[in-house]
Amino acid sequence: MADLKLTQVIKRYGDIETIHGIDLDIKDGEFVVFVGPSGCGKSTLLRMIAGLEQITEGDIYIAGDCVTRVPASKRGVAMVFQSYALYPHMTVRENMGFGLKMAKISKDEIARRVDDAARILQLEPLLDRKPKALSGGQRQRVAIGRTIVRNPKVFLFDEPLSNLDAELRVKMRVEIAKLHGELRNTMIYVTHDQTEAMTLADKIVVLRSGHVEQVGSPLELYLNPVNDFVAGFIGSPQMNFITCDVTDVTADTLRLRLPCGRETNMPANTVNVTAGDKLKLGIRPEHVLEDASGDVAICVDVDVVEHLGGSTFVYADYAGDISMTLLVGGLSDIVARDKREISFNRSFCHLFNDAGKSIGLRKEARELKAAEKMLPMAG
Repeated sequence: MADLKLTQVIKRYGDIETIHGIDLDIKDGEFVVFVGPSGCGKSTLLRMIAGLEQITEGDIYIAGDCVTRVPASKRGVAMVFQSYALYPHMTVRENMGFGLKMAKISKDEIARRVDDAARILQLEPLLDRKPKALSGGQRQRVAIGRTIVRNPKVFLFDEPLSNLDAELRVKMRVEIAKLHGELRNTMIYVTHDQTEAMTLADKIVVLRSGHVEQVGSPLELYLNPVNDFVAGFIGSPQMNFITCDVTDVTADTLRLRLPCGRETNMPANTVNVTAGDKLKLGIRPEHVLEDASGDVAICVDVDVVEHLGGSTFVYADYAGDISMTLLVGGLSDIVARDKREISFNRSFCHLFNDAGKSIGLRKEARELKAAEKMLPMAG
């Protein structure tokens, strides 16, 4: 196991810079997820850590050693790709041990390592099968087993679940979490799926256009996003955003006029905010109430209602052109084409200035938990 450090890492392709001076510290044994939209640089960053992509500027340290110019095979890392890349003519046992065989490891040691990895991944009954006789999830476990036998300092995962169906993705997500719990190796995992990021990570690195937007625990990013990009990316369904006008400013409170003309007070960091400014108010779908019992009530036109059994997604229009999503209980009585008064409480709101930066007061999980107890139970 090992810690990992990136200092001012830059990647250029000719004159085009795609990774812009990233600094990052990953502790020994952490499970870190790189997340962001397509093209944000997360896979490029992972490949530079692996040694599969050359760094233009900056340095990478693994266990305190600079590996910037060290070949991939000497870095002590092992990578699981989106494609399983198994040899179809070899058995599971042979696939898992092939890299060790090429490294001239003894047969007894290969057998021991393969048996240990098979036990961890519950592959023991499958060791004599060939890939064509395996399911997608089993093949991915074999690909992971091929990395475990190498005893790497750092595991790297590049969207390993992308080729699996929805049910298998959930199962494999649990398997990877169990694997980290047993091995406690440093793991870095790349995905565009923020649900995978939230459920797997000790620490999430949110990337956009080759820049790190925010680093923190899943709960920290959910409660205290630094900007509207992180707020909109972390959480499913996506946060609702409403553009408001500032009508009055006090030491720690803003008076906001909503698009429908109603006004409300909102706690905020009011430095550099003046009357007349436009701000974004953010409220997560799970914090919107399907009645007018909250602090701030608005009227919406319901477009679509999706009943999922235990929960209901409601898609509505507010003030003519603002889309609102509600995540409410499975027994909700909201129906399409309803005109409905809904509401939310100030304690759950986020505020962002015209540059997208958060100006809301820091939210603590214990405070929101207490506030949540005051809300009617959904469903």
